[in-house]
This record gives sequence, structure tokens and C-alpha cells, in this order.
Amino acid sequence: MYQLLTPAETPRATAYKYWHDAPMPMITFIKTLDVSRLYRISRRRGIGFNKLMCYCIGRAAQSMPEMLLLLWDDSFRRYDSLSVNVIVRTQQGGIAFCDVPYTSDFAQFSADYDRFTRQVSITGEMYDLTDSRMSIGTSALVHHNIDAIVNGRSGHWNTPFIAWSRYRRGFFHVTLPLTFQFHHAQMDGEPAATFLDRLQEAVSSFRAR
Repeated sequence: MYQLLTPAETPRATAYKYWHDAPMPMITFIKTLDVSRLYRISRRRGIGFNKLMCYCIGRAAQSMPEMLLLLWDDSFRRYDSLSVNVIVRTQQGGIAFCDVPYTSDFAQFSADYDRFTRQVSITGEMYDLTDSRMSIGTSALVHHNIDAIVNGRSGHWNTPFIAWSRYRRGFFHVTLPLTFQFHHAQMDGEPAATFLDRLQEAVSSFRAR
């Protein structure tokens, strides 16, 4: 669930003042991850690479208070749990959003990922958990080589957004360039960089128990 906070009464008061109504309040970081471990696990165990990435994103974010804070109209929502949002291709030929609840139990996360993305694919209807969980957006264009993907500013979607394309295989490592976009009222550059460091740690230490 979430608690509504008055921005002026939070440590983000100054950031809110300067960035709430800014025409371009989103900040974008670009980082290349070493995803060799996820690549090997995906190939050997038949687990979807994007599913593994989404789990690691949730694992990296769940211990960071900044990643559980969402700018919502004229207030902040502070959540106590999160979900990872994926874009699903529907059987009707379009796309729809699907929130997958994050849990540290990978087997449960995997089952939920399969269940809810299949549901959205069949029905074509968005599965939205923003009334109960902080959502972290993702987009994966895995059939293309793209260095960076920057999301448009709509004024409505203020959630953090992570995007990537095809991973790149080298002689010794598999790498993945990704883009992390976030609202400046939500966090500053230091915690954003820390999140990306933690994401690399989550990727490098992943165990599919």
C-alpha cells in the first residue's frame, strides 16, 4: 500500500519546488551492464532473459526508499512494496502494460510473471497495481541494437523507467546498454547512480533457487 505525503514536509521539498512544474523534469542515465551471468542462466535453464532482468531490477530497487516514492499530482505516494511493469504484445496485435508484483522469491516472481503477462496478452487489458505497489517501468526492444532509449515526457507517467535492447556478446563478456529515466522530484543523481550499481550487483550475484 502507500501513504500520501505533503511534499513540503519531506526531504524532497526543495526538489519538488523546482521540478514539479518543470517542462523537462526527467533525468536520464545511460549505463552498460555486464550480464554474462544472466545470459548463461537464461541459456542453460531456459529462463527468459527479460524475466531475469525484471527480477534483478526489483531486487535492486526494493531496499532503496527513493525507488518507492512516486510523484502523484500535488503529493508524493510512499509505497511499501513494488512491481515491475512490462510491455506485453497482445493477441489483438497491440501492446498493453502489465505490473508484475516483486517478491524476493524468484520462483514466485517467475510464476507471477508468466501468469499475468499471459493474462494481459490474451485479454489485451492492462494489469495495473499502482493503487497498491510502486511501479517501475521497463521496455525491451530485444530484436534491435540500440544504444539508448529515452522516454517521452507525458506529464502523467512519473514512475522510473528502464529500457534496453539486444544484449551484446563479446569474447569474454555479455553486455547490455540500458537507459534509466527518473523524475528529479523523486530523487537526485547520487541515489540514481547507486540504484544502477545495485542493479549490477543483483545481476552478478543472481541465483535461481
